[in-house]
Amino acid sequence: MDYRAVERAIMERGVEWDFEPTLDRIAALLDVLGSPQRAYPVIHIAGTNGKTSTARLTEALLKERNLRVGRFTSPHLVSMRERITVDGEPLSEERFAQVYEEIIPYVELTDTQGRRIQFFELLTAMAFAAFADTPVDVAVVEAGMGGSWDATNVADGLVSVITPISLDHTDRLGPDIPSIAAEKAGIIKAGTTAVLAQQELAAAEVLMRRAADVGAVVAREGLEFGVMSREVAIGGQLLTLRGLKGVYDEVYLPLYGAHQASNAVCALAAVEALTGGDDPLDADLVRQAFAQASSPGRMEVVRRTPTVVVDAAHNPGGMQATLEGLHEAFDFAKVIGVVAVMRDKDVEALLELLEPILDEIVVTRNSSPRAMSPEELASLAEPLFGEDRVHVVDRLDDAIDKGIAIADAEGEFSGTGVLITGSVVTAGDARRLLRAEGS
Repeated sequence: MDYRAVERAIMERGVEWDFEPTLDRIAALLDVLGSPQRAYPVIHIAGTNGKTSTARLTEALLKERNLRVGRFTSPHLVSMRERITVDGEPLSEERFAQVYEEIIPYVELTDTQGRRIQFFELLTAMAFAAFADTPVDVAVVEAGMGGSWDATNVADGLVSVITPISLDHTDRLGPDIPSIAAEKAGIIKAGTTAVLAQQELAAAEVLMRRAADVGAVVAREGLEFGVMSREVAIGGQLLTLRGLKGVYDEVYLPLYGAHQASNAVCALAAVEALTGGDDPLDADLVRQAFAQASSPGRMEVVRRTPTVVVDAAHNPGGMQATLEGLHEAFDFAKVIGVVAVMRDKDVEALLELLEPILDEIVVTRNSSPRAMSPEELASLAEPLFGEDRVHVVDRLDDAIDKGIAIADAEGEFSGTGVLITGSVVTAGDARRLLRAEGS
């Protein structure tokens, strides 16, 4: 099969957000595959925001230590292949198809024992199998949704990382922070190390209780490790980081915002925990790794004159971090927003956060079938922004052109920027349309 046929076959197995509280199918499949998830140590990452960036930063540190690293993240921005990387590179189309063809007989065997293996379960199995076959020295695995019942939780992470928890997927993970935290906490396993980003008190209490129940060692941002100092720098920020084993100064991170500094120090603590012993990592290694880091679709500048920033924020916690980073890193006199969201998100909360920042908003739709219509989005935006500040454009490509045209009309030296945001799909679509490079 060619890659496109494989992609279609995977998509026919359902949708990513079809969350079901069982690990039975994925466990059965991996069992017949020989338990590939046990062939290498795993750093397992869950949380509401920052998971993919933390995974990429963790991978960067491990690669700089000359380890072969497998990384599994979701969702993808442009290509499904982005989800499964080895040594920082997505599987080639040929290799992706080959992995699918190697495991599909076992998938079909498992299919006969009940409900079919689903979309995300299949991709998870493909990742674990590809990593075992390579083989990798370590795998960095991002949970898809939740934790306890996420397909990735068939792996026992030697280190688990919980990024900041906020309200998202409340229909599936629970109605409040403690409920969501309890679901995310399920990746913390007995006798392992749990690296916890700074959390709301309600989430921290749940995570600490889980760690105590299973006998996990806890490392908490702000206590056992943390960001000691942070300065805005050209193209990013300059950090001093206190890890679990030492202090690392003069660390340049080419990513914007306090949330990315937090992601970096969590990644640092995770790698320190994995390596064992008491010796710190080589400071030059840390500097080199982070200086090369990237996180496409996260506060990413994809065009200049006017400056266009793409960000995947899709829940209130993520949007708050994005807007704080935008204010800190870019000296925009005015900001034009191009916004497309999913209809199952807390759209009103997102718009309330955007209103004080955006001078004008172009509402549109992305390529997902879950996308809210521009008309419905406008009906929510107009009471907040006023009709004069809201522009309704049906297609994202035309909406981006409209946002850039508004910024251009302000003049080259007006200091007007464009922010494209509202969803991971929106960010991926925008990157494709604007031909942003990188995976």
